[in-house]
Amino acid sequence: MNPTLWSLAGGALHILIVLVAFFVVPVNRKPSSATAWLLLITIAPLIGVVIFLLIGSPKLTPRRRQLQHQMSGLIAQAIEQASGDRATASLLKPAVPAVALPHTALAQKLGGMPAFAGNGVELLPTYNAIIERMAQEIEGAQRYAHIEFYIIARDTTTEVFFAAMERAVKRGVKVRLLLDQIGSRKYPGRKEMEQHLTAIGVAWHYMLPVGKPGEWLRFDLRNHRKILVVDGEAGYTGSLNVIDRTYHRKDELYYDELCVRVVGPVVIQLEAAFVTDWYAETGELLDPRNYPELQRTGWHAQGTALCQVLPSGPGFDDENNLRLFTGLINAAQRRLVIVNPYFVPDDALMLAVTSAALRGVKVTLINSEAVDQLFVASAQKSYYEQLLRAGVEVLQYKLPILLHSKTIAVDDQIAMIGSSNLDIRSFTLNLEVSLVVYDTAVVAELSKIFDTYIARSKRVELQTWKSRPATQRLIENVARLTAALQ
Repeated sequence: MNPTLWSLAGGALHILIVLVAFFVVPVNRKPSSATAWLLLITIAPLIGVVIFLLIGSPKLTPRRRQLQHQMSGLIAQAIEQASGDRATASLLKPAVPAVALPHTALAQKLGGMPAFAGNGVELLPTYNAIIERMAQEIEGAQRYAHIEFYIIARDTTTEVFFAAMERAVKRGVKVRLLLDQIGSRKYPGRKEMEQHLTAIGVAWHYMLPVGKPGEWLRFDLRNHRKILVVDGEAGYTGSLNVIDRTYHRKDELYYDELCVRVVGPVVIQLEAAFVTDWYAETGELLDPRNYPELQRTGWHAQGTALCQVLPSGPGFDDENNLRLFTGLINAAQRRLVIVNPYFVPDDALMLAVTSAALRGVKVTLINSEAVDQLFVASAQKSYYEQLLRAGVEVLQYKLPILLHSKTIAVDDQIAMIGSSNLDIRSFTLNLEVSLVVYDTAVVAELSKIFDTYIARSKRVELQTWKSRPATQRLIENVARLTAALQ
């Protein structure tokens, strides 16, 4: 074939690929994401198509989505049955304050779990102390410990956690553990850790394993949840992974975290998230009717806080966490504090944050000067100027600590603590879990923690930020554009 015909054939193929892409790519996809994909495919059609086929679908497999729907139905049924008991109705079907009602209703519609009353909430802001506290909880386990983390590594900091699991198994406690295959893969001693878990009798499985026969998954669909439940009586969630505070990095960077310990009825909601993930990975449904160690003796108030768990991820039909966070931010009237290491919002979330500032809400965004993911950090910084122009106070936690906490506080009434970043990955690709607390006392305690964050942060000033080099702006804008490829 002569060069002219090759050129014509190539041009025709290019046009055909782009036309097909315009029919396929935008289906059930946000305009920003669709635009980014179409731009890539138009500029580099063959490369773009290959990448789209590999990572273009942000959904779990049909089997896993069906399983999520099945578990959501079972959980709702179990809660309804328990709520029918007059003795527990005040806890499981409480009167919800008007200020919280829109958010509790939305979260229940999205995640299937209503707000429960009678909970005790303890905020845990100190890294090593969190790991030690969780280890103590496992030491006190009498029936079972359910453990689920994105990253688990065995090192000098976490040895106390592993030792607690080993002693628990020896005294007859059932220890079940889930860890993300990709999240935990790169840390030293992984193979030895796997062998150790098996040797000490922990029932453990990787979440969303890549290359599982008969199941094709995007390698970057990950389970990012952090959950510990002991005997159905105490639960933990938040931002911390079970690993040394340095994450075994070669540089001087280390991490600050925020976790929460809860007691009371809401613990069973964290349990439900774990049970769903365990079922997905093992095919074993932990039905209390068949597992005596899981059976409850009753529901009892352990505090006064109204709490609710929202699971989210690609197994659901909606972007649960994004919808809830946007609703919370839109409801702010006086004060809004957002702490998150990775703030790469979609259009709706960005509009919510800037609109809050423009209508007179005091909005503070705290993330970090330290960088552990260069690409994400660059995309994040591309939003600073727009935030600052709207009147958002942008603070950077000073080097060498990266503030990894993930929390939102609205006025003095509502707090969210969880595993979710404020980026497209956490909204569309990651399985996440968020605890929402509708309680002024808890928000007051959280505000004290915010004060410590603010004290070691530096303010980003608009005029100074505008004078950054053009090359930095270019890198930020490229990172922002490609971040939409989800």
